[in-house]
Amino acid sequence: MSHDSRATSFDRFHDCRSLLAQAARTTPSQLSGETSSHVLQRAPLARLCDALDAMFEACVKFPEPSDSTFFARSLRLALAQAATDPAFLTPAQREGSAENYRRHLLAADPHGRYAIAALVWQPRQMSPVHAHHTWCGYAVLEGTLSETVFDWDGARHCASATRVQARKQGAVSFVRGGRGGIHRLGNDSEAPAVSLHIYGVSGAQIATHVNDVVRADASPTLV
Repeated sequence: MSHDSRATSFDRFHDCRSLLAQAARTTPSQLSGETSSHVLQRAPLARLCDALDAMFEACVKFPEPSDSTFFARSLRLALAQAATDPAFLTPAQREGSAENYRRHLLAADPHGRYAIAALVWQPRQMSPVHAHHTWCGYAVLEGTLSETVFDWDGARHCASATRVQARKQGAVSFVRGGRGGIHRLGNDSEAPAVSLHIYGVSGAQIATHVNDVVRADASPTLV
């Protein structure tokens, strides 16, 4: 990469950091005079969408924006910033389900570039073992999740667990699409947990074009 290219990438990353910092400093009285409670509740989400739009604009020359280091760093930063805001979700968006973890679609890019969702995990609820068809990132907003990481064995067409890690409030993760990022998320605690997820799909595809569910070995318990 040339010096000019490195400088441009740094400038774009700095601009995105500045946008997020400005959003964090915004107060309700600065929201263009809009004072309804509905608008105030949605403000943190709107700021996140603004940051994502800026990221895509900065990566417009990349055939696949998520392949750039700038995109990965900026998405982690955006998620980390969102995780610090206790008002990011409304009470209704924190409601769970007794049957399985519950997904709330929060926002969908009109150009189909991303969808944002909150996942609510009751105790002992977990996802299937899965890779991703697309890039995705998440942050833990409340509680603690347990993440099991797997390696893919293409010869045997199955995944093997390699480690388990606790993902506490504020933890952030980003992975690109493909079976190099297989995992399972779950709530092993006795209290509900909430996570914020951003996927590189349209809102209509969030249930069908994100998870690539894979077969896993019956592995011993990892610690």
